Amino acid sequence: MDRREIFAKVDHTLLNQTASWEEIRQICEDAVTYQTASVCIPPSYVKQAQEYLQGKVKVCTVIGFPNGYNTTAVKEFETKDAIANGAEEIDMVINLGWVKDQHFDWIQEEICVLKKACQEKVLKVIIETCLLTEEEKIKMCEIVTEAGADYIKTSTGFSTSGATFADIKLFSEHVGEGVKVKAAGGIASFADAEEFIRLGADRLGTSRIVKLAKGQEKKGY
Repeated sequence: MDRREIFAKVDHTLLNQTASWEEIRQICEDAVTYQTASVCIPPSYVKQAQEYLQGKVKVCTVIGFPNGYNTTAVKEFETKDAIANGAEEIDMVINLGWVKDQHFDWIQEEICVLKKACQEKVLKVIIETCLLTEEEKIKMCEIVTEAGADYIKTSTGFSTSGATFADIKLFSEHVGEGVKVKAAGGIASFADAEEFIRLGADRLGTSRIVKLAKGQEKKGY
C-alpha cells in the first residue's frame, strides 16, 4: 500500500496532558505536509488550530476524554462548544461503568444526544476495547450502529492497551451498514497500519506514523 494512502487515513494525534501550543502547531504543520485525514487535539486548542490551519486539514477533538464518566449534559456541552470553536470531527468516550451495569439504553441515548449536537459533523465513539469483554464489544457495535454514529473507535490510548488486529476484525464483522471503524493507540509501524486497514479500519489514530516518516523516535500514541 502506498504511504500516501495510509496518511490519508491517519488522525494525527496529540492528546498528552502537557501538550503545548508549539507542539500542537507542529503536528498541524506535519498534518498538512503529509496530508493526514485530520489532527486530533485537546478541545482547548481547537479554535487556535482551526485558525492556524485555515481549512487545510480537518480538526478533530475528544469529548469525555479519557474516562468517559462525565454526565451526558457535560458531554453535550463539550460537543457543542467544540463545534462552535471549529471542530469538524468529534471522538467521544462512552461511560464504561454503564457497560458493566448493562445500561445499554443509557449509552445509546447518550450517543444519540451527541450525534444530534454534532449536526452534520462526524461522530466517532470510543469504547475502550481493552476494558471490555468480547460480548460487550459486540454489544457496543450494535449500539453504535443503532445510535447512528459515524465510527466506532477502539481506544483512547490512555488505558491498558490500544488497538489490536483481533478487535478491528471483530468490529468489521459486527458493525452495521454505514458505520466505519477507527483503530487507535499503539500503531507502531507502517506494516501495522497497513494490516489494520486490510482488516477493515477506515481511520488510524496515531502520532507514530508521521514520526516514522520524519525519522523521529516513535514514542507516543
